[in-house]
Amino acid sequence: MRLFFKRGLSLSHREAIWAYIFISPWIIGFLVFTIGPMLASLYFSFTDYNIIDPPVWTGLANYQKLFFEDPLFWHSLKRTLYFALLALPLGLLFGFFLALLLNQDIPGVNLWRTIYFLPSVIAGVAVALLWIRIFNPKVGILNPFLENVLGINNPPGWLNDPDWAIPALVLMSLWGVGGSMIIYLAGLQGIPTHLYEAAKIDGANSRQRFRHVTLPLMTPVIFYNLILGLIASFHYFTEVYVATSGEGGPLRSTLVYNLYLYQNAFRFFDMGYASALAWVLFLIVLVVTILVFRSSPMWVFYEGQVKK
Repeated sequence: MRLFFKRGLSLSHREAIWAYIFISPWIIGFLVFTIGPMLASLYFSFTDYNIIDPPVWTGLANYQKLFFEDPLFWHSLKRTLYFALLALPLGLLFGFFLALLLNQDIPGVNLWRTIYFLPSVIAGVAVALLWIRIFNPKVGILNPFLENVLGINNPPGWLNDPDWAIPALVLMSLWGVGGSMIIYLAGLQGIPTHLYEAAKIDGANSRQRFRHVTLPLMTPVIFYNLILGLIASFHYFTEVYVATSGEGGPLRSTLVYNLYLYQNAFRFFDMGYASALAWVLFLIVLVVTILVFRSSPMWVFYEGQVKK
């Protein structure tokens, strides 16, 4: 190889070759474990494939069934949208609120930041098991608290009640809000202090400083957390799978899209139909993400940006 590099190759070419050699493990892994399965699932989405027998080409039959013959597809999509419309704004607001509180100069602030961040690194299965116990109407601690402390008679059945199952999952999702809180906190600490000083000199109070300094400069961070939260909401799976034993109950009230996809793939072994569901989900998330990106020039402000 040393002789190969000595034969008329310039320094830039040799550096490029070595660069590709060093990143080749990642490239190979990406092609084999990401692009390869994606292309395979695209092919399977046009076939009748049960994992055991060879796939049989059926054309658009899976997509026709999905859009026109399967009411559970629309039901699972509605359940997912319902969850996203509740969990996403609450997660964004709650994370931002915590970051504002933990950005203050108070004693032990680093300890409080650690306490609020730690739940976000706990595995989803452990979180689901914990909240199943908390939400239990008979032995959980939440309903006695609502009855004895807040005076709420007949508290909800939470995961046992079709009307309250999704809100219970939304409350469960707020457990991991510390991840977005840390990102908000980094953004808050990156705001130049001279802007606050200039606003104070101009007579702006704390609310006006937040409105005209903090909020505009935090919009890129809000945008980033919005995109991540949007994708995570559409891919919500682990907690609802554990909480409902993979059934999506009660009465299919928690049958979110990813859980329905999983059931078709690994319970009914209809891998072709599950692949079609996966690609439709990919297109939905792609379209929604593009729309959010297209809307960003109207509300996301970047420091130093000059609008034409």
